[in-house]
Amino acid sequence: MPHLHKLAGIMIVCAFVAGLFLAPDRERPATQAAGSAPGGPAAAKPARPAPRPPAKIGVASATAKRVRANELGEIPVLMYHRIVPKVETSLDRTPAELRAELEQLAKGGYVPITAAEFVSGRFNVPAGRHPVVLTFDDASPSQFGLDGHGNPNRDSAVAILDEVGKRHPGFRPVATFFINAEPFQLAERAGPGLRWLRQRGHEIANHTFTHADLSRLSREKVEEEISRVESLIVSLGGAHATTLAFPFGSAPKKPEWARRKAGAYEFQGLFLAGWRPSPSPFSTDFDRTAISRIRSKGKIKEGDCMKFCSTAWLEWLDKNPGKRYTSDGDPKTIAFPAMESDRLHKGLLAWGRSY
Repeated sequence: MPHLHKLAGIMIVCAFVAGLFLAPDRERPATQAAGSAPGGPAAAKPARPAPRPPAKIGVASATAKRVRANELGEIPVLMYHRIVPKVETSLDRTPAELRAELEQLAKGGYVPITAAEFVSGRFNVPAGRHPVVLTFDDASPSQFGLDGHGNPNRDSAVAILDEVGKRHPGFRPVATFFINAEPFQLAERAGPGLRWLRQRGHEIANHTFTHADLSRLSREKVEEEISRVESLIVSLGGAHATTLAFPFGSAPKKPEWARRKAGAYEFQGLFLAGWRPSPSPFSTDFDRTAISRIRSKGKIKEGDCMKFCSTAWLEWLDKNPGKRYTSDGDPKTIAFPAMESDRLHKGLLAWGRSY
């Protein structure tokens, strides 16, 4: 995997006070792409510690102006489930459909990042290009498995992602997999399988143990559902998850029940199930306890997909490029048009650059 330009985000270390996340700490140097395993795709050179910040928004670089950077723009977080030859449910996609959508993203200048990288604000995206988050729910065998030679199974999501990445060297083949009790039905091979994914830059994330509707559960049951699969993730993969996706997109009565339990789990991002692009993690509109995703589907009448599924939203972003996140390629700045200045998180004014 070729090395992408520069680290195009800066580490965000969040505090949670009175239900709100505070501004990022931008003085900690980044050592690699957030969420990626050592030696995984697109490992970045260490970023230099930021100098003492200026008191106000500065002037954007010539590169930012040239590519019309907008790092306060919206980012598509796409949601997939099973990838199967014959569609049986409305959430299924065929290998051909997934391949076509990934090709569209690659040709459209998108660069995949993980959900963990997204919520941290650290991701490798060259100037003029756009981040996209690819998420796969439920960890079905159609998403990942290894053949007898140790390669991803033919027409699995991982195999297709690798295939598109080889055809488009700038298209980073990484995704986030939100898993339940039986990841990819790998049984005794689950540990090696999860480690294989992490070593290649993929993210393993939490989707509860039994795919429970958390909105119907008590705090004790919510914590049990999340803790059980978190223990599984740690025992099989060797590290805690950074993000969680609510099954059915249903949050518990209090999001904090899902966000943190002392000694068991602590997530930096909680993801919903639809129906629009997410605000930039640097924007005042960003709420890391309720991050929007977009269901992958064509423009069909079912489920409001004529307007709110992936084909429709990607078309809309193409037609409205000023609304889309476009990177300036500089790890030390957040660039955007001057008219967007009031949307920059107040804790990040020192790193803002407008034009």
